[in-house]
Amino acid sequence: MSFQDIEGGGRPLNKQRNGKDPTQAIASGIFQINTSVATFQRLLNSLGTPKDTPDLRDKLHKTRVHIGQLVKDTSDKLKEASEIDHRDEVSASKKITDAKLAKDFQAVLKEFQKAQRLSVERETAYSPAIPQAIHSSRDEASEMDDSSGGSQEQRALLDQSRRQEVLLLDNEISFNEAIIVERDQGIEEIQNQVVEVNEIFKDLAVLIDEQGTVIDDIGSNIENSHAATGQGKSHLLKASKTKKANTTMICLLLVILGIVLLIVIIILAV
Repeated sequence: MSFQDIEGGGRPLNKQRNGKDPTQAIASGIFQINTSVATFQRLLNSLGTPKDTPDLRDKLHKTRVHIGQLVKDTSDKLKEASEIDHRDEVSASKKITDAKLAKDFQAVLKEFQKAQRLSVERETAYSPAIPQAIHSSRDEASEMDDSSGGSQEQRALLDQSRRQEVLLLDNEISFNEAIIVERDQGIEEIQNQVVEVNEIFKDLAVLIDEQGTVIDDIGSNIENSHAATGQGKSHLLKASKTKKANTTMICLLLVILGIVLLIVIIILAV
């Protein structure tokens, strides 16, 4: 889905990242979601104001759908990275990086959930403003009605203005009915998306918990490695001291042996 007309857009992740490392795709996805959520929140702030138009509602809808697709793509990449991280040959640094990205994804997902709830509240409470063209046409018809006199030509103009006003009123009613239908459909779409995002959030919580176990294992291994290294140093130090002590003892024995030999030689010489 092309989304160039919406700020923070871009091509869907699954089309944009073929062949890339899942970790890079996750980081890019989180950045895009963050940017799009900020755009979504700015659009939400215009609901219930004079800027609240059908065009703004359309942009809001497209932005929400785009974020939903980004969330799905990033979630899939995160699961892929998690499966890779269970392999023994994967470095500890990559596992730690993926775990941090999972928490970043969880944080931005929370922001999107808040925006979704606010969207339901405001789209239910407010309707978009009626286009200015309808108001202007109705005002012109009313002015014509007020200024019409009693001549035949004026009565014809009056009849025409009244027919026009009735037509414009019908258009306004049709517009409002269409807005209500679109609003109800939009709210239903939001609610369905909320359910999908909640499911992703639950899966993400499980994944983060699993990653936490992996990180704890890495930390335990590092601690054990440090302990083993310390014990190794201690053993080497003891061995070194023992070797020095043995060397000193040998030297002392050699000196004593030399003295004894010297005494024996002196006695034999006498």
